[in-house]
Amino acid sequence: MPAPAGAQAGAPQSTRAHVPDVPGVALWQQLGAVAAALQDIMAGRSGTAVLAAVAPEMRPGVQALLYQVLRALGRAQALRSQLAARRPPPPVDALLCTALALGWQEDAAPYPPHTLLHQAVEAAKHHPATRAHAGFLNACLRRFLRERAALVAATDADPLARWNHPPWWVQRLQKDHPQHWQQILQANNAAAPMALRINKQKCTLTQYQQALQAINIEADAVTESALLLRHPVPVHKLPGFEAGLVSVQDAGAQLAAPLLLQGLDLAQSQLQPQLQSLRVLDACAAPGGKTAHLLELAPPGAPLQVTALEVDAARCERIHANLHRLGLQAQVLVADAARPQDWWPQHCAGLPFDAILLDAPCTASGIVRRHPDVRWLRRPGDIDQLAAQQRRLLDALWPLLRPGGRLLYCTCSVFRAEGEDQAQMFLARHKDAQRLPAPGHLLPSGPDNPRTGLDELPYDHDGFFYALFQKTLA
Repeated sequence: MPAPAGAQAGAPQSTRAHVPDVPGVALWQQLGAVAAALQDIMAGRSGTAVLAAVAPEMRPGVQALLYQVLRALGRAQALRSQLAARRPPPPVDALLCTALALGWQEDAAPYPPHTLLHQAVEAAKHHPATRAHAGFLNACLRRFLRERAALVAATDADPLARWNHPPWWVQRLQKDHPQHWQQILQANNAAAPMALRINKQKCTLTQYQQALQAINIEADAVTESALLLRHPVPVHKLPGFEAGLVSVQDAGAQLAAPLLLQGLDLAQSQLQPQLQSLRVLDACAAPGGKTAHLLELAPPGAPLQVTALEVDAARCERIHANLHRLGLQAQVLVADAARPQDWWPQHCAGLPFDAILLDAPCTASGIVRRHPDVRWLRRPGDIDQLAAQQRRLLDALWPLLRPGGRLLYCTCSVFRAEGEDQAQMFLARHKDAQRLPAPGHLLPSGPDNPRTGLDELPYDHDGFFYALFQKTLA
């Protein structure tokens, strides 16, 4: 497997962590927290849950370091195999891999490698599970510093080290995207930009960009409602965030709402003349970004009546919070979209919808830039399991759509089984479905990576799949 042209094998772009200073917190404490988080992730816990358990004052720094570790974990594991004849116990292994991932490439290291070595050993001395192995850790890291060039060269031929993804993931991408798999992996190993969606009911993109410029936050307009920040900032620093002027949402994800609503109006709802609004279902709605975007785009004279479903009650609270911040209203139900009999007759009067958005559960293989733990959490069997769930959802929701209505199927996945293959199988099962123009597979690509050629979006976005279906009238 050749490395990308013009790039050192396994060397992602823009991966140096910006680690916020935390008064009273030593680097060894941060490294210890990062290693503990890494150990939990490798045991199967999500990065989101792991970081939520970190003390709030330490969380930004731990997240910055952890994400850099996860993006270079394959290289670190390969180096560890060079340094240790046997894999050490999990707490020691996590701390060793943390130091190696942060220090293997000196120009991307957040701290001088000697500092990382010293502080990693100090972290080992302060934890009961690693204290007895501090000498082993010190010996491994000192050897690494002495022989770094040779050790790195010895791991260059290892696909795990070169691409920092599990081998099965790389093989799947080679099969699904034989012309573009290298660009996808390279993009995955870079940090994604912070993207904003302007609430056009409350301000214009130009007005908001000017408000950012007034406080020295640089942003580039990429669509009529999307801005990409040149440097991420905490949301509380965004002007008017609490007042609902803006939301954080990837520019690729912002395609969903306009794709679904384009061409829909009350004139198309003649089969339901008693209704004075378009009935829209957001079938897997949490955390509510797409629900809110649908409501923000409500056309004049044709208001939207949006029903947002989410099977998880705790995640439903996030939908409520987002809608409240934006000053928007929707019917939010804790319900399983795959079981319409449990909620459609009672809460929706059994009336068909004009439009359905199915942002289906998936492997999240398209948003690895934002969630670098995903690649290490997924297993090969997850793809088929999730594809089966997506199929059940599509078949359960299609009967709820009126003739002439539209269903938008989307996932944040780059795997064909969750995208194009799923769309083609749906058409084969439903003869009353007509496919309308939609982007299909959007592959992650940033300013430092070449365009994949599969889409024509001239801006940075995550990986998604979009397929739009219309129910025939006959």
